[in-house]
Amino acid sequence: MTGVESPAYVPGHGMLKGRTAVITAAAGAGIGGATARRFLEEGARVLISDAHARRLKECEAELGREFPGAVTALACDVTEEAQVTALFDTAVQEHGRLDVVVNNAGLGGTSALVDMTDEQWSRVLDVTLNGTFRCTRAALRRMRESGGVIVNNASVLGWRAQAGQAHYAAAKAGVMALTRCAAIEAVEYGVRVNAVAPSLAMHPHLAKVTSPELLEELTAREALGRYAEPWEVANVIVFLASGYSSYLTGEVVSVSSQHA
Repeated sequence: MTGVESPAYVPGHGMLKGRTAVITAAAGAGIGGATARRFLEEGARVLISDAHARRLKECEAELGREFPGAVTALACDVTEEAQVTALFDTAVQEHGRLDVVVNNAGLGGTSALVDMTDEQWSRVLDVTLNGTFRCTRAALRRMRESGGVIVNNASVLGWRAQAGQAHYAAAKAGVMALTRCAAIEAVEYGVRVNAVAPSLAMHPHLAKVTSPELLEELTAREALGRYAEPWEVANVIVFLASGYSSYLTGEVVSVSSQHA
């Protein structure tokens, strides 16, 4: 199969002008970092967070040079409730309101189920599913009076099967279910809750923890014959955060060309 070349980068159009956003796991070259940049390009003020404080500080400095006054950062481990509370309190204190939350924090890994330890299972679920729960709860508590948008990062593995991914797939299926239930409850607050479900978005960390053979196999499943760029997933997150998706809530949008 011949791959389709990656498209040209899409410039910002002010889709999030005047909005204040919190984005978790936003330090680095993956979907979170791409989303932070896209939000800034679309006119948002962004509070980025990540569990890796040094990398987060570097990311804040880099983005701050390009978007002065529009980006701040606070380290946050989404498995720690006190840190989640501090993150969302800071967002409201610094900006007066909270308009958009992107729950991007997640943890993967590969292990056959028969060899998987309780610690491996629990760690993936605590970061990926419980962390999304903690941040969604914190966001809704602060959006009850003002409304807003929450976008969660799920995965096509929430629908599909892959050997060695039982913990990650279960966590992402949980994120999808959480998204749907939260959306129903959030309607009365004027809050929309949706999710994206990427298949294969390439970034340096994924390349380091995944074998070339598996990456080749996963890429071959994509009808476009290539993996997604992180910013292509971020574009869909921008859409879900913007007024262009005003009639969507409780939806999981597949960002994928996967056919098997």
